[in-house]
Amino acid sequence: MKVEIYSDIACPWCHVGKRRFEQALAAFPGAGDVEVVYRPFQLDPHAPEEPLPHREVLAAKYGPQSVAMDDHITRLGADEGLVFDFDTVVENNSLLAHRLLRFVLEEYGRDAQARLKGRLLEAHFGEGLDIGDREHLTDAAVTVGLDRDPVAVFLDGDGLHDEVLDEIEEARQRGVTAVPTFVFEGQWAVQGGQEPATFLKVLHQVAGAAEAEAGTGTGAACDDGACAV
Repeated sequence: MKVEIYSDIACPWCHVGKRRFEQALAAFPGAGDVEVVYRPFQLDPHAPEEPLPHREVLAAKYGPQSVAMDDHITRLGADEGLVFDFDTVVENNSLLAHRLLRFVLEEYGRDAQARLKGRLLEAHFGEGLDIGDREHLTDAAVTVGLDRDPVAVFLDGDGLHDEVLDEIEEARQRGVTAVPTFVFEGQWAVQGGQEPATFLKVLHQVAGAAEAEAGTGTGAACDDGACAV
């Protein structure tokens, strides 16, 4: 089974969704046969390429209610063992980070990409990592076991710029309008940082549907709105 996760490092719900999906995957008997790939998406593709304090950026968009929004996601994150320290969060354009994630996928594989994705989310929301800063991104890659020199060389160039933009456009053409969005087998999509039980249900349903199509089991189609095209 292939699961493509469209997300943005600048999205707090993507952090929560990743953790919840991983919990579901750990409880899924067929986890070893699940191929997880992270795909790029930008909530704000026109964000300036400069570090700006999160509190100021969110307040400019949503006014006084921005504080309550941050408090809500902070509480949800704590329930999942995640740290959100919005006083230290620095906003920046996320394209460079997405390019790095694509590079790591191509050069080091899915597991390395997943480790880096987790580290970027963790450090961005909990440690003040600037996702548009080349040195910060390089340090994050080294932290998850990647070689510094090839990462630094890649980030100093413009490699995969057009390819990542094409992926983002392809996501919009596929109907992805919000993140995180989890696409199973290229057919079923689940939007949002759902509870682990919901993700686990979908994993079983998609696996059952695949078995039925292959004639190896009774199978079960997605129902109850758990899988939405």
